Amino acid sequence: MRLSKLPLTTFKEVPAEAEVASHQLMLRAGLIRRLASGLFTWMPLGLRVLRKVETVVREEMDRAGAHELAMPAVQPAELWQESGRWDVYGPLLLRMRDRHEREFCFGPTHEEVITDIARRELKSYKQLPVNYYQIQTKFRDEIRPRFGLMRAREFLMKDAYSFHIDQESLQQTYDLMADTYCNIFDRLGLSYKSVDADSGEIGGAQSREFHVLADSGEDALAYTDNEDFAMNVELAPAAAPAGERPAPHASMAKVATPDARTIDQVCQQLAVDPRQTVKTLLVEAATDAGDDALVALVLRGDHSLNPIKAAGVPGVATPLSLASSERIAAVMGAQPGSIGPVGSNIRVIADYSAAHCADFVCGANEDGQHLTGVNWGRDLPEPEVADLRNVVAGDMSPGGNPIAIARGIEVGHIFQLGDKYSTSMDAAVLDSNGRKTAMLMGCYGIGVSRIVAAAIEQNHDEKGIIWPEPMAPFDIALLALNGRKSEEVRSSADKLYETLQAAGYAVLCDDRDARPGVMFADADLLGIPHQVVVGDRGLANGVVEYRNRRSGDTAEVNIADIGAHIAAQQAP
Repeated sequence: MRLSKLPLTTFKEVPAEAEVASHQLMLRAGLIRRLASGLFTWMPLGLRVLRKVETVVREEMDRAGAHELAMPAVQPAELWQESGRWDVYGPLLLRMRDRHEREFCFGPTHEEVITDIARRELKSYKQLPVNYYQIQTKFRDEIRPRFGLMRAREFLMKDAYSFHIDQESLQQTYDLMADTYCNIFDRLGLSYKSVDADSGEIGGAQSREFHVLADSGEDALAYTDNEDFAMNVELAPAAAPAGERPAPHASMAKVATPDARTIDQVCQQLAVDPRQTVKTLLVEAATDAGDDALVALVLRGDHSLNPIKAAGVPGVATPLSLASSERIAAVMGAQPGSIGPVGSNIRVIADYSAAHCADFVCGANEDGQHLTGVNWGRDLPEPEVADLRNVVAGDMSPGGNPIAIARGIEVGHIFQLGDKYSTSMDAAVLDSNGRKTAMLMGCYGIGVSRIVAAAIEQNHDEKGIIWPEPMAPFDIALLALNGRKSEEVRSSADKLYETLQAAGYAVLCDDRDARPGVMFADADLLGIPHQVVVGDRGLANGVVEYRNRRSGDTAEVNIADIGAHIAAQQAP
């Protein structure tokens, strides 16, 4: 493609509304344009990248034996009401009515639709297992769309759904999809990790996430290098401290802490380490504990509460709900930041690390006051204990190895749904004994459009995008310096353009009447892996300049050898 014929507009300035690198660079490089909050138009160059990702996903799903179909994006409310998710899914669901006042939604996912298809089409266990997939636009009405394609309302997704007669069959397909996802991300040239994860709103007993590793990732991943351990931090278990709790040495005393409402402020005023403090969080109790019941969760000051773990503690409301400041003040006699477990009349559950603290600092249940030298079993009863916190780097894994933490961008998620949808929607087949049996289901999603943004988050520098070769919109950027003024440059670039295309390369020829600096800046911004520069100076010696976008290496190469040189530089 000749750049002079491509309607491409690039920008030097970083757009004010763009917070992360992928959003900034996709706007600057002209890959996308914003239509409304969380809604983007894919421009020609960006669409080339999106289609390359889509092709890899489709090829690997086909290779795994899945069958592609296309389901309606707009779904009737009756299906969601049948599954029980119409009210549960909440405001993320974009609801609408047709001219007959019938309720519909724009599908954020397709479990209900595919289950309806399965119960109509599948009658016998002999038809199982079967795996359907589609690549289709979804819509989730995010309360605060941000980060461009990373948290958009409309996005392109590959979703697949499998149906099985028993758990063994489901496990086989689940494992096959895990391998298929690895093949996809390997082919796309991405650095990623797969981790055990929470099933969230989709539901089911087992799930696994696939994350592209990037410092800007929203998710924290816990892993070790010495064992098969990798989990989203929301699920990773935090081991109890080894050994006995230290013996008390200090007496409990009340001290003034004016305007100290955070652990950092308390530590600064009292000159103590956060590990020597505990913080108390009040949450709603489960309904069977009474309408007004609260539970106190106690963590060490340097740790953070894990809502998934906390909601799983018996007697705590699910989903986890923090008590309001007004309720806290009414129950504890103090505002948040000054409350603590000493003298509490409500149920107290301490994280393992908090329960291991001695001579610790906590709120005194009086505004502007804290207690020092507090000890369990002496100054307050021994607490119930549970794993309530997020793991941190250096914690021990179940195998006894130190945990490392990496940031990741979720681009894929696979689930074992079991009979969650098939039972509620009566999707059953006859088994080998002629008995009606609810089918077991698997669900497998990939954020096709999000992969594009995640790849940029992982692959960029101060000059622009650095595409992994399998995702790049073009293989080669051919720069004809001053080609409008030099007949020799123009003629040589045209010949090289035809030669490289005939060799199977996708070539973007910059034949614009633009300054060399503009050409180089745009080539770097667009991130095309290989740059070939044609100029009068090099042609006088029979050479062109080769530039590798990722490594930054340059070389002068004979014109006749440039195709072979690029082939040698390509990633294996």
